[in-house]
Amino acid sequence: MKLAEALIARADYQKRIQQLKRRISVNVKTQEGEQPAEDPNAMLSELDEIMKELTYLIKRINKSNCTIQYDENRTLADALTERDQMWDKRLLLAKVAEEASVRNDRYSRTEIKVVSTVDVASIQKQVDQLSKEFREMDTKIQGLNWTTDLL
Repeated sequence: MKLAEALIARADYQKRIQQLKRRISVNVKTQEGEQPAEDPNAMLSELDEIMKELTYLIKRINKSNCTIQYDENRTLADALTERDQMWDKRLLLAKVAEEASVRNDRYSRTEIKVVSTVDVASIQKQVDQLSKEFREMDTKIQGLNWTTDLL
């Protein structure tokens, strides 16, 4: 199994767990004398089994990510951490640029004038650069995911 296939399976397990949680919640109580639409005990057993499989899969993914070399200095786990931090910084800077760009029109000279305290153009350039770096890093990570066997 390739690492990318394991990541797809992980997402599927996580989706199934969320669905089971909702179904269990709907069926844990019924009106006296009525039967639930589905057996919550059977779903709890299924949930337990899926969670065990997910745990095993995540351990293998983590082991693979910590072993696979992204480049000469970093493992895949290091690159994933850097990529996620890059994305978080990009989102923050984009929000700052957006908020600083909002214009507050004044209808008279007595209204308070609001001015931006940051250089929006400079921040937007940083956002664009981070977006480019993120795309490049993500593309390389995705390529490794499809060419690397899961440990």
